[in-house]
Amino acid sequence: MITDQVPVLLHATDTITRAGVTAALRSRPEIRFADEDGGEPAVVLVIVERLNEEARQLLRSLQCANHAGVVLVAGEVEDSELLDVVGNGVSAIIRRADATPDTLVRLVKTAALGEGALPPDLLGRLLSRVSRLQRDVLHPNGWDLAGMSQRETRVLRLVADGFETKEIADQLSYSERTVKSILHDITNRFQLRNRAHAVAFALREGLI
Repeated sequence: MITDQVPVLLHATDTITRAGVTAALRSRPEIRFADEDGGEPAVVLVIVERLNEEARQLLRSLQCANHAGVVLVAGEVEDSELLDVVGNGVSAIIRRADATPDTLVRLVKTAALGEGALPPDLLGRLLSRVSRLQRDVLHPNGWDLAGMSQRETRVLRLVADGFETKEIADQLSYSERTVKSILHDITNRFQLRNRAHAVAFALREGLI
């Protein structure tokens, strides 16, 4: 639940940037700086000049922690880095040259609400890269962007229609063992409890 003030953790690559951003945002009533070991879900504001290996490792570590969102301020983000950045849990991106106190506060509030924000040109480049990935890599191998294969989708659709394992196997010309294996793979990959949970997840995510 979002309170009046959004707790924020600040990670900056240099002390001067950290001091400047802290001074610029400390007086803003919409946010408050949180303790690193406070235990509360906070939005992490990451400020880097470039996405080197150290920055990527930081983003990966933040993805594994209990944070409300990650806002990335970077000097520049290359096309080849966009998917990696978004895949590491970054929900909002802005270039350092465009980062003002008002903009940072807006992005922090956006991330705290579970929403995303990218500059229009970066969003266009990300969509183009996703389209190429889907066309050149996923589709030729029978996968979609959600990490589901075509046969997994077919099996889940039949489960959603109320068919039992044997009926699904007969319709798809699979063995019952294959159907059970497919459903086991789906529930394990997405950490689902059972078939019903798998169907509910697939429906909610628009996979079937």
